Amino acid sequence: MPNIDLILGADPSRRRSVRTEPTQRRSSQRLDALLDAAAEIVDESGFERLTTQMVAERAGASIGTVYRYFPDRVAVLYALRERSVRRYRERVADDMEGIELESWWTVVETALEACATMYRDEPGFTVVHAAQRELAEDDIEPEFAHRMARLIEAEFGDESDRAELRFRLGVGMEIGDALISRAFERSPEGDERYLAEAKRLVHDYLAEHLGSVLAEVDAA
Repeated sequence: MPNIDLILGADPSRRRSVRTEPTQRRSSQRLDALLDAAAEIVDESGFERLTTQMVAERAGASIGTVYRYFPDRVAVLYALRERSVRRYRERVADDMEGIELESWWTVVETALEACATMYRDEPGFTVVHAAQRELAEDDIEPEFAHRMARLIEAEFGDESDRAELRFRLGVGMEIGDALISRAFERSPEGDERYLAEAKRLVHDYLAEHLGSVLAEVDAA
């Protein structure tokens, strides 16, 4: 079984977006309800139009309840993005538990497929990519790529230049994320040609730049 703990786990550099961390189940449910409402608004209208008042109205809560957890709309977007990324990591870990990791490409392909699944199934997941400029200080993609690099190193005993591996994986995942995001802009179910190109381009990019240190994909 792959060491999925390398994919999961908190990032100590991640900023805390929630003003008051919930300590009781009821408070956690209230916070989730606010984020669920924000996710619906993002999917319907885009993250640019989201306001704290809209979140309160959609969740059936008072504006004071929203401000109890979030000082402003940007904090709401941060929290929604953090939740989406956490659920994405959990999805990647779950998917990896059910397969045999035959090569470095199995790791990367699983992550790309999980990303597409999240766009289909996770409300508000577009905020991970679409709000990147507004939330520019939050550097999620490279940090996740570092986790993937550590998993590849652990699974396949790679002794390559770790800095190079992590840099190339970071670039590769950004390429994949941009194309997957575009696929779901074109179609609610994801434009299949864009999804296929995302895999092809990421594979070819990594194979070209890391071909000397990463195993070739099993032709089978």
